[in-house]
Amino acid sequence: MRFLKSAVWFCAAASLTACGAADETPEQAALAQQAAALTTGTTQGCTYSITAATVPGTLPPRYSVSISRAASSTCPWPEASVTLSTGSYSFPARALLANSYGIAVAYTGKHSPSGSSPTTCSVQQIDPETLAVVRNTGIAVWLGSGSIYSCNLDETDGGATLVVYGTKNGRIYGETGSGSNYVATYYDFFTSTTPAVYYAY
Repeated sequence: MRFLKSAVWFCAAASLTACGAADETPEQAALAQQAAALTTGTTQGCTYSITAATVPGTLPPRYSVSISRAASSTCPWPEASVTLSTGSYSFPARALLANSYGIAVAYTGKHSPSGSSPTTCSVQQIDPETLAVVRNTGIAVWLGSGSIYSCNLDETDGGATLVVYGTKNGRIYGETGSGSNYVATYYDFFTSTTPAVYYAY
């Protein structure tokens, strides 16, 4: 899987906190991962992108997350864009994965301006034609006692299983292992509502 190779690259090139760098905050480490995250993907001849932007007129500033489909001669549907969220008080880390099963997106959100408010990760399945949310789930630290700083996407089982991975502070309920890195595996993500299996290292 790509994320295993990425983890090695991040340690060498980005000096992530999880890799032993004491002078880098979890937020900085998450941004380093975001720089390498995939935010564009193609399926059924169409190209999709996930973006974030400041919500106009908000103070403290809030951020929106949107998914868009580009116009293309190979795409059976027109150009379109849908806003998925407008409620984050921190700039969202985000990722998109598209394959023959469909589209998955993941993005972080901090839903209170309080400094102690946790950051969580939304994981959603998107309908390629309507851009509607088909499945909505999420990843959070147990009892809000910590944050999910990043959520990147990968796949296994020929695309049937979705893998979400990133950095965190705290324990996800039900996780095995321990550490500031997590892997959430959603078996048959696009065709079932099976909960994720969590592993930390």
